[in-house]
Amino acid sequence: MASRVSLKTKGKNSKGSKGTEDRTVAEYMKEWSTWTMRKAKVITHYGFIPLVIIVVFPQID
Repeated sequence: MASRVSLKTKGKNSKGSKGTEDRTVAEYMKEWSTWTMRKAKVITHYGFIPLVIIVVFPQID
C-alpha cells in the first residue's frame, strides 16, 4: 500500500503567517489524481460484478 504524502510544512514559516499555503499546480494535480484513483478503485471494486451481470445475463436468451 502506498504511503501518504503530507503537504504540510513543519516548523515556523519565515515569510509570515498567511493562513493558507502556496501550492503549485503540480501539487494540486497530484492531490486530484490521488483522490480520483481512490474513487475509481472503490467504484471498480463494488461495480464490476453487477456490471457483468447486467451486460451478460440479458444476452443469454
